[in-house]
Amino acid sequence: MTSAPGRRSSIFTRLLRHGFTDPSAAERLLDSPELAPVRDDPVLLDALGRAADPDLALLGLVRLLEAQHGHTARQELLDTLIAAKPLRDRLLGVLGASAALADHLARHPTDWQSLVTYEPRDLHPGVEEFEQGLAEADDPVSLRVAYRRCLLSIAARDVCGTIDIAQTAAELADLATATLRAALALAAAAAPEDAALCRLAVVAMGKCGGHELNYVSDVDVIFVGEAVNGADEDKALRAATRLASHLMRICSETTVEGSIWPVDANLRPEGRNGPLVRTLASHLAYYQRWAKTWEFQALLKARPVAGDRTLGAEYVAALQPLVWGPPSGRTSSPTCRRCAAGWWRTSPPPRSTASSSSAPAVCGTSSSRSSCFSWCTAAPTPPCAAAPPSTR
Repeated sequence: MTSAPGRRSSIFTRLLRHGFTDPSAAERLLDSPELAPVRDDPVLLDALGRAADPDLALLGLVRLLEAQHGHTARQELLDTLIAAKPLRDRLLGVLGASAALADHLARHPTDWQSLVTYEPRDLHPGVEEFEQGLAEADDPVSLRVAYRRCLLSIAARDVCGTIDIAQTAAELADLATATLRAALALAAAAAPEDAALCRLAVVAMGKCGGHELNYVSDVDVIFVGEAVNGADEDKALRAATRLASHLMRICSETTVEGSIWPVDANLRPEGRNGPLVRTLASHLAYYQRWAKTWEFQALLKARPVAGDRTLGAEYVAALQPLVWGPPSGRTSSPTCRRCAAGWWRTSPPPRSTASSSSAPAVCGTSSSRSSCFSWCTAAPTPPCAAAPPSTR
């Protein structure tokens, strides 16, 4: 594309109007042989202009076309791109939003086909559908490839507005659940003798546990281990620790396909200074005697996701009562007393104690989960419903 000296080409001007920040570079990319059949197609230019970053979308598209195996595959992509608006919106939307997914598509140039059509079940996949998408992964590298293929579908529906932010976060958490299960299966397959000695439950915490995951979150977990019938407990815990450590490496180590995300187990009792895997009894003893306020708050989002489902459910059932009521023998913490005192200084007294609920509630405003919880006091009715607490 050439123009008279001192004058900008019409395509340059159109690129500016469509939001390209480097129209000269975009013009050169449109001159590439791969885009020759469609370089003047207004449909393509309009679609690129709707991407979050038109320059990034165009660069990703050229790389994807270059990666196609032969002229026939390249022409199939171009024909589908021009003829099918849903694919055009999904593919260019992803390419204009994520350099990482553009890299994935350049390495795996047939994966764009997963965005061509959506069956009804593909619009809102859950853990089961994501597990099917990861089922063929038999090593950490293939798990990363399958994970990003699933992530591609979430991102495509996200950028097109097919799902809202809450649904996106929930689907990312479901994909993380399926990935943790696949990673644990790989770890168990690599060490069957360890898997035979123990029961290991993976409990999601934080954003993953609360179905609030985002694209760059790490995944918080707690590990619970028990010996199988007849096994020595110490040996079983060592085996469970090896399995848990391997699971974390599978997800977080960098390979030729990059990494998935870090698995963070630091919400466990004693944090990084404590054992990676504890028995249920050990967890319960810690929370009954030593846990701090924030550790009980963190349990609100605890959700068993992988490994021994029965053990995971037992963990949640045993610890959830401690979130809403004080452990036996413990009194209110200084943090909670300060919270209650501050609430009384800034809030009017209740109109009537008769309307106060006897159900556990948080001190201060009942809508704030980050406030101190009812285990501040052993009384069935929060003390703030009867009299202001002492500030001494």
